[in-house]
Amino acid sequence: MRITSLWLPFLATLMFTLAGCSESEPTQESSATPEVAPSDYPVTWRFALEEIEGSVQHAYAEALKERIEEHSDGRIELDIFPYGSLGTSEQLTELARNGSVNLAFASPGHLADEIPEAGVFTLHYLLSDSEEVNRQLLASPKLRALFDDAYAGQKLKLLAFVPEGWMAWTANKPLRSPDDFNGLRIRTMTSDMATESYRAYGAEPSQTPYSQVYTDLQLNNIDAQSNPIFAIEEMDFYEVQSTLTLARPTQFISSVVSNQSWYNELPDKQKQWLADALEDVGQVAWATQKELNQTRLDSMLEEGELRVVSLSEEERETFRQASLAVRHSFIKNTGPKGKDILDRLLSMVDALEARQADSATGDGN
Repeated sequence: MRITSLWLPFLATLMFTLAGCSESEPTQESSATPEVAPSDYPVTWRFALEEIEGSVQHAYAEALKERIEEHSDGRIELDIFPYGSLGTSEQLTELARNGSVNLAFASPGHLADEIPEAGVFTLHYLLSDSEEVNRQLLASPKLRALFDDAYAGQKLKLLAFVPEGWMAWTANKPLRSPDDFNGLRIRTMTSDMATESYRAYGAEPSQTPYSQVYTDLQLNNIDAQSNPIFAIEEMDFYEVQSTLTLARPTQFISSVVSNQSWYNELPDKQKQWLADALEDVGQVAWATQKELNQTRLDSMLEEGELRVVSLSEEERETFRQASLAVRHSFIKNTGPKGKDILDRLLSMVDALEARQADSATGDGN
């Protein structure tokens, strides 16, 4: 009995030590990218915008902030930086590329100089006239997959395409035909491909920073500009231009990107939270841009000083024919990869339009 009692404390200590070792040592089944320990939460992600507060991008970012914080139970927090707080669009993309911000908007209007394939979204009369077809197209994972390698080549991860509405033209006269563009100094986004679309109409494109457009219009350094309706209103361009022409040449489509390495190193749970939040806000973005563009148009019209011109289908067809040559320039600039993207995008539009037509006539399955 005495010997047994002497061993009991030793055995208890040994069992406690073994139990502690089994809990603290990692197992072979642990993930290569370990989950952030609970004590390290909350994690803050920085999201840089190309537009000011009150814009489509700002509404998108606020919705994403709500969704990501909801999906993560507050373990992920999103800090939003509107346009002007961190730099120009080009600088924001560089901040995403070097990891200084986690998420950023990057529009093809400037991105196409570094990712030429993204310039496909600056081509005119490429998308459908059907809003629903375009919504489905831009939300398609198959479409994003066409650009994954091109974005990765610039150390960026493509997360989503975000449509912001039809581009509209403002000038001090209606722009009803390519002849009206002859010699017109029109502000375009900074990519060379964006300027080609207007050279095809006979214009003289001017690559002007977004924040400088109002002043250049006011001082007659440029004659016209192109932006979605909500941007024309929020940047007050209509104050220094008399006529808004609705030609629906293309949608303004931006993309949400992150640093490629940062994304790859995210724990799986955080990747899932991000994916779920992005999927949630896709519908929000579409509804927001539609409502915002309409309310901003109504607001400009209420002031009674802006003339609005809507082109007929015949007038739009004249512009479409003039724009076709720019597709050849795009292919020349991007090579086989760009041609494949253009062909596939057109095929996807055709397929979605056919499906929509079948559904309308009751022939869909």
